[in-house]
Parts: sequence; structure tokens; C-alpha cells
Amino acid sequence: MPAPYFSLPPTDRVRSPLTGWTRAHWEALTDRQLDALLPYATPGFAQYRLPGRASWSGVVSDGLEGFARTFLLASFRIAGAGGQDEPGSSVISHLIERYTEGLTTGTERDGAEAWPELTDCSQQMVEAASIAIGLHETRPWIWDRLDPRVQERVVDWFSGFVGGRTWDNNWRLFQVVSEQFLASVGAPYSQSDIDGGLDRIEDWYVGDGWYTDGDGRNFDYYIGWALHLYPLLWARMAGPEADGGRAKVYKERLAAFLGTYPQFFGADGAPVHQGRSLTYRFAATAPVWMGALTDCSPLAPGLTRRLASGTARHFVERGVPDERGLLPLGWYDTFLPSTQAYSGPASPYWASKGFLGLLLPADHPVWTEREVPLPVEESTQYTALPAPGWLLHGTPHDGIVRLINHGSDHNPSDGPATDDPHYAKLAYSTATAPESAPHAWARTVDNHLALLAPDGTPSRRRRIHPLACEGRRASSRHEAQLPGHEEEFPVESTSVLHGPWELRVHRVQAPAGITVREGGHAVAGTDRPHEERGPGWALTRTADGLTSAVVALHGWDEETGVAHEVEANAFGPRSATPYLRAQDHPGGTSVHVSLVALTRDVVHPRALRAAVTTSVDGDGAVRVTFPDGEVVTV
Repeated sequence: MPAPYFSLPPTDRVRSPLTGWTRAHWEALTDRQLDALLPYATPGFAQYRLPGRASWSGVVSDGLEGFARTFLLASFRIAGAGGQDEPGSSVISHLIERYTEGLTTGTERDGAEAWPELTDCSQQMVEAASIAIGLHETRPWIWDRLDPRVQERVVDWFSGFVGGRTWDNNWRLFQVVSEQFLASVGAPYSQSDIDGGLDRIEDWYVGDGWYTDGDGRNFDYYIGWALHLYPLLWARMAGPEADGGRAKVYKERLAAFLGTYPQFFGADGAPVHQGRSLTYRFAATAPVWMGALTDCSPLAPGLTRRLASGTARHFVERGVPDERGLLPLGWYDTFLPSTQAYSGPASPYWASKGFLGLLLPADHPVWTEREVPLPVEESTQYTALPAPGWLLHGTPHDGIVRLINHGSDHNPSDGPATDDPHYAKLAYSTATAPESAPHAWARTVDNHLALLAPDGTPSRRRRIHPLACEGRRASSRHEAQLPGHEEEFPVESTSVLHGPWELRVHRVQAPAGITVREGGHAVAGTDRPHEERGPGWALTRTADGLTSAVVALHGWDEETGVAHEVEANAFGPRSATPYLRAQDHPGGTSVHVSLVALTRDVVHPRALRAAVTTSVDGDGAVRVTFPDGEVVTV
């Protein structure tokens, strides 16, 4: 892995024995990113027009995005330093000057760098929320010192929110924090807009600290970096006398959410690679920092820093920021299939939310106490999350965390449904990404149970209906569709975790003659992954030893395969997925049982297949006996 190209402070192995990082590392990473923006600033600093693919909102909106999201990062740096430069430095004063000038220039309605007006459901609403938060956190050093005429222009720009319409998801909270900022500076605002947005998220709270992002089963990192974050940022603006007791509820929910959140992170600091907007990267740590900032976190201070610093170090050591100091559109380097059409060149700077910890004083226990290990570093982890329908599976010998998905599909509750590689898969992990490029997604081999039409077209897993999630077991149902067939074919899938393995049982209804196919995890790297196949098993392995394997236990042919792809995976240009097949389906109901592995251990699938006993009775009940004597019945 490449070393950081910019200078970082010396590591601290006493307080930070696991990451070596301290607050100084976070400050250095912040300063490097903000310095790197200067070549791309417009003359009045109102926009940062970064290189890369434009979003569907256009270049001016993308330039505003560059200002707003980096202002959020700058605001945490400014406020964390108390608005004061260290001796011999002018970092903070320069940031204050730059962003003050940008506010002045961007709000000149007829100016060459004017920001687009706030209109219903416009991208500007997203960016306004970041500016509102930045202005609140830096109020003594920026807002309070603005020329009154500029303050009026800023208020006028924000007033486009009042009575406006947003998308009915986390966007409701952009209106909440922006209008609360207006209220805090004595400007006209709508209390009904604020109350309406906060009331609306109550409809999406599903328990155990989990929200869905809008109607449907929309579970991903937006729950942490939006649904938990903005209500508590709103409470910081509103103050304890005006929050109506809501802040107490939000803190309780965040505490419940954080209780299992560390299980999403591998020993190398990587978050599980699932959901949209993954290019925000560091933002995955935002709810952890917010728990410390609001004094509601159940996590030890040393665990908070270990998690957050481990994630930051993970990306820095893999070339993020890049050699220019910029955050590219992708996961490590540029990889557009892991982004969305709304993602512009500055979109990755929502990563700024992951620097929220700079608001904590330098003597806060999060910065001073000794790091403690992540859950996956201490023992094998089996975590059932019934609300989103997920199992989390962490193994300490290789530090990998896997997410088994029986509940999140990112579809509305009713009506037409689609599938997306970042939601439709049976499993995700901290060491792999789905094959998400269009040419690979059309085949959708990895972590998918497919019915194959005669021309090879696979069925899709669109709307997921969760059935159970408890202990080490979860199950769900989806309706498979095939070209040329009007009817849908139910597929019921159950996952059971055992040691380093995932046992999968599928009950499939299908027409006669089709092929059933099941893929394991896709592994990727710079070189073409190695592959091995034998009767009823297949594996593929990267140069650094990451192995994906599938083993047929019942209902599969002896012949197996490995699907290779190029430029399809966020983890590397060459990727591969092992798979099982059952050809010439007899029609009606069939049962298919497999073992799936993702590990850095050496895998011996032939020996494992011989050592595992599987039986299926006439009613379709499956009984699996593992080598250690444990019996699993599905």
C-alpha cells in the first residue's frame, strides 16, 4: 500500500497503539485537503470547480457544492482551533478570509460567481445545509464579522427554503437546519417547516436506533451521516430551551445505533462497502463523532478514536486524497460505477462530516485516552440487526467484516421496483465490492441467486421481503422475473453463520429447463485473480491472499465456474467471482444448499465438502452437520 504523499505528524504508539494517529494527524489531513483546493477556486472563492465528471446539476451547482462541502470541513477546523492560529502559522486566518470572501461573492445575485437560487428540490438545498452548519459553528469568526449588507444577502439566499418543497427523505433535514440558522440570526423563517421536517422522520424510525431514509427499506450509511446527524446539529443551533425535548430522544436513538455500529468496520479500518454515495468515505465515522460531541455515546472514548482514526488512515494509506490532494469520485481511486448521477466532482467532500471530531477540545477523552480494539479485533462477531434485516459477521484472524443482506433494497414501499448492485446483493464486506460496472451488473454473478433464461439473462433481486433475523440466522424472499414469463417465481433464501462460513439455503420455484446459478464474493486487485475449480466447488484468490470460495452441498451440478471481469470493481481493475450451477431445472420447487467463504485463510473446499453432511427431507427441511458436530436445521 502506498505511503501518504504529504507529511503527517509522528505517530503516537502510547495513546494510539493501534492506529498511531492523534488529533494532529486529523488537522494535517484537513489542512492538506483545503490547501489542495486553491488551484480550482474561482477568483472570488465563491466556487471550487474541481476536475472530474460533472453532475446532472451543471457546472455552477457543482462549483457551489465545492464551496459548501469544503466550507463544512473548514468550519470544523476553524472552530476546533477557537478561530486562532498557532504561533508561526496563518492556517486559520487564511481559511476565515477565504470563506468570508466566498460568502460575499457567492451571494451577489448578479455577480459572475453567484450561487444558483434555492428552488424546490434543487441540489442547492443540499449545499445550503452545509453552509448553514458552517456558519453556525464559525459564528464568532465569520458571521458576526460579515458586513451587514452581506449578511442580508446571505439571509436572502437562504430564504428560498421558507415554504419550499424538498424530496421526501433525508432532504427534509436540510430545510430544518437551514431555517433554524435563519431563526438563530433573527431572520424570517417558518417554524412549521422545521417542525414538519422533524415530525416526518418519526415516520421513518423503525426501532433499535435505525431509520429508513424515506418510505421503503432504505438502509445504508445515510442513517448515520444524515438521519442521526442533522437532528442533533439542529439541536445545537436551537439550544436546549427551544428543542422541545427532541434532542433527548435523538440522543437515545443515536446511542442505540452506536451500540452495534463498530461492527461495521474491519480491523484495517475499512467500512463495509454497501449502499449509495460511498465516495463520501470518511463520512461513515460522522455518527461516532456526534455521539462523543453530544455526550451520548455508549462507546469508550478510545474506541471512538480507534474507529475514526482507523478509517481515516485506511483511506490515506490507499491514496485518498490523491496525488493532487483531492478526493476523487470513487472508493480508492476514481471509479464512477460506485457513484450516482447526482455526484459531481466536489460530491466526495461530504466526507467533511467525518471530521466533526475536530469540534471536540484537544483535552477531550476521545483525544487523550488510550485506543481500544474494534470488536472484530477481539473475537468472532455475530450481530443480528432485525430492523434493516442484516447479519454482521466479523472474524478476528483476518479482520474482515461481512454484511449478510436480507432487508435493504432501496425501493419504495409500493409500485415498480428496481435493483442496484449496492443494495440487491446477498452479501457485502469490508474487503470486497460488488461488480457494479454496467457490463458486469448485467450478468450479476456475485452474491446473487439467479434464474437464467435460455439466453443467459439473469433474474433480478428487486424488492426484498425480510422474514426473520435473529442470532446467527436471517432469511428473506424475493420474486424472480424472467424474460418471456409473465408470472413471478418466489425465491426464499436463508443465511446461517458458522465459524468463518456462511451457509445459504434457497427454496426456488422455477419453470422447467432453466438454470439456477449462485455466486460468491467478487475479489479484485491489480492482477488477474487466481482460480481453482473442482467437482462441486470453486474458488478465486487475489495476489495478497484474499480468497472467495463456494461449495455445493445440495441441489447443484458438479460443474462450477469462475466469472472474470475487467474494470468492474471499486477494489481493482481485475476481479473474479466463483459460482455454482444447477442446469435443466425440473420445474416446480427445488432446494439449493451452499457454503460461501470470504477469508484470508487457506481454503480447502474439497476437504470441507467431504466433511459436511447435508440431508433434505421430503418437505424441504435441510439438515447440515458441520465437522465440529454442530447441526443446523433450516
